Amino acid sequence: MPEIHVPELGESVTEATVGQWMKQEGEAVSAGETLVELETDKINFEVEAEEDGVLEKISHPEGDEVTVGEALGTIGEGSGQSSGESGGGDAQSEKDEQAESSGGSGEPEQGAQESQQSSSAATAGTTGETGAAGTEGSEANGHREPEEVSGRASPAVRKLAEEYGIDLASTSGSGTGGRITKEDVERLIRSQSGGGQAAQEAPASAPASTQPSGDGQSAAPAPSEDGRAHLEERVRLSRRRQTIAQRLVEAQQNAAMLTTFNEVDMSAVMELRKRRKDDFQERTGVKLGFMSFFTKASIGALKSFPEINAELQGTELVYKNYYDIGMAVNTEEGLVVPVVRDADNLSFAGIEQEIGDLATKARDGKLGLQDLQGGTFTITNGGIFGSLISTPILNAPQSAILGMHKIQERPVAVDGQVEIRPMMYLALSYDHRVVDGRGAVSFLVRIKELIEDPESLLLEG
Repeated sequence: MPEIHVPELGESVTEATVGQWMKQEGEAVSAGETLVELETDKINFEVEAEEDGVLEKISHPEGDEVTVGEALGTIGEGSGQSSGESGGGDAQSEKDEQAESSGGSGEPEQGAQESQQSSSAATAGTTGETGAAGTEGSEANGHREPEEVSGRASPAVRKLAEEYGIDLASTSGSGTGGRITKEDVERLIRSQSGGGQAAQEAPASAPASTQPSGDGQSAAPAPSEDGRAHLEERVRLSRRRQTIAQRLVEAQQNAAMLTTFNEVDMSAVMELRKRRKDDFQERTGVKLGFMSFFTKASIGALKSFPEINAELQGTELVYKNYYDIGMAVNTEEGLVVPVVRDADNLSFAGIEQEIGDLATKARDGKLGLQDLQGGTFTITNGGIFGSLISTPILNAPQSAILGMHKIQERPVAVDGQVEIRPMMYLALSYDHRVVDGRGAVSFLVRIKELIEDPESLLLEG
């Protein structure tokens, strides 16, 4: 029988976590149809069927760790069940449950670092073990769910019910067609013993916390001291979220990070943007935002202070005479940092177009590895969420990151007079091993000068 293998995941990516299976065992599949989603530390991959047939076996359930080339399952001949029968119903139920709980935005945003894109692999060691136990445990113990239960609850719901000893055969569902939802089971868990006893009566196979402990294994859940464990919810960290957590810690441990601040008067840029934005959009098809101004200003300042665009490699400092600017973008699973390549060769319209395209791809989960690799300097904009001031974390191995913030009208002294001006705080976090304080402060002052005199940006090109 043809096997479903883990495909090549990209340069330096050799491992993945099995995400959601779109098809269940016994269900018919068509060539080109998505079978399962794999989570990596950078992006998610969809594995498609190479031929028509029936999904005969799932070798690795949700949560398992797999490597490139490993068999995920097998496809056999036959017509199988239609997607409306029990197998397909389970898959659809899981999709519905995920849709109800999902949410997020994809604007260019704050806190870059955690990116690249999250960026290198780090996963809780026992995630795959608990996932495998959930789907195979009942048969291993000689028990199989009644057929009517299998058709009324998704595998995830059946797994949760089994862990807490809930009898689904006598449970009424609140979902479409009487389907038993995760919420139905959680209500029974909370009420079956009253108070905090639900946690005490949970079987030994109940899932451990998925938060990685120091030795890379999942830590056991801490006992509840106030009897409110039934009000807690444990959710497996995605591989990307685990990588973000690891890289944030590494960035702080492996660099002598320092942050310097300044403020910039946005009056000139805002006035120019107000005058030109309609004509700009009509001519180019994209909106004129603030990011293109700060990208141009950053490139001008990087040319004046090349150590900011450098990278420390062992005992050598690598100066990069090209300008690939990372833009922090918020997604459901955390911040990612897609890269605008050769930004110094792009016009304002080109920069805005690239940022818009990357933000859309990030929002839709369609960023490729080529969109995330590299980058010489990063810009993050916490101002879109109202942040007035912050200290962004380095996006290693880069040496610096620029933090933009909320534009706020404040009284400032102008030629001896107090005036109300739209002001923005700027923050530059930098690796003090590479960049001296004088260079960091001067770099930020140069950006301030270019933003407050936007015509000078034309000369920096």
